[in-house]
Amino acid sequence: MKVITAAGFLVLVVPIESLRMTPGMVLEGSDRRSALFGGASAFVATIAQAYDLPDLPYPYEALEPSIDAATMKIHHDKHHATYVAGINGALEGKEQPPIADLMTDAIKGGVKGIRNSGGGVYNHDLFWQVMAPKGKGGEPSKDLSTAIEKAFGSMDSFKEQWAAAAAPAARFGSGWVWLIVDGKKDLKITSTPNQDNPLMKGVEGDEGLPILGIDVWEHAYYLKYQNRRPEYVSAFWDVVNWNQVNSWYTDALNGKAPQF
Repeated sequence: MKVITAAGFLVLVVPIESLRMTPGMVLEGSDRRSALFGGASAFVATIAQAYDLPDLPYPYEALEPSIDAATMKIHHDKHHATYVAGINGALEGKEQPPIADLMTDAIKGGVKGIRNSGGGVYNHDLFWQVMAPKGKGGEPSKDLSTAIEKAFGSMDSFKEQWAAAAAPAARFGSGWVWLIVDGKKDLKITSTPNQDNPLMKGVEGDEGLPILGIDVWEHAYYLKYQNRRPEYVSAFWDVVNWNQVNSWYTDALNGKAPQF
């Protein structure tokens, strides 16, 4: 696991559960908020309440040919890391709640570091998990398939509407396209600019609980597809992790957004 500090330093952290307590040792945080300890004396270096850069759940090349290894490496190691450093800087010395909890008032709060960097962290945390190597992501569950047919007519129609929402003419410039569960527990396709997402109150588009998302910033596809965004959007379906989407759909019906 890696933590990106506000100063941009990359620090490797050791999970708490792998550490043995010794006299004088102090642990702060839990799970992804871990501590780094060095030296055999009283020196204790801790990183408390820091958002981290999660490891990819697969190798950089695992999503080829849909997404190339070079793009994955730059996207994760550089772009995502920048958002992690940004949110840690914006909240340095302040409480750092779970990243999903920050999303609700990210727009209305008026703090650009939370909206832009925090949104970037949440969106990318989700993005890596909604993908899996080809043939490893399973299929939509019976419940999700039924909901897709109810909302869009068929899976093919859903993909056509998704492609239309992701097209450059529809989402001009940078942004995301999402499949959400709305307040009526129905599925909708929506699109947000920049690093906004449907959890944010006042967001452009529909609010709701995201269960699937695609990054249509150019850095997500340009090395392989250049200006051919529709080809990237089409290839995305080969690496969708339906097993994860199914789980998040069930959670969303119970009012729970994806947590990281």
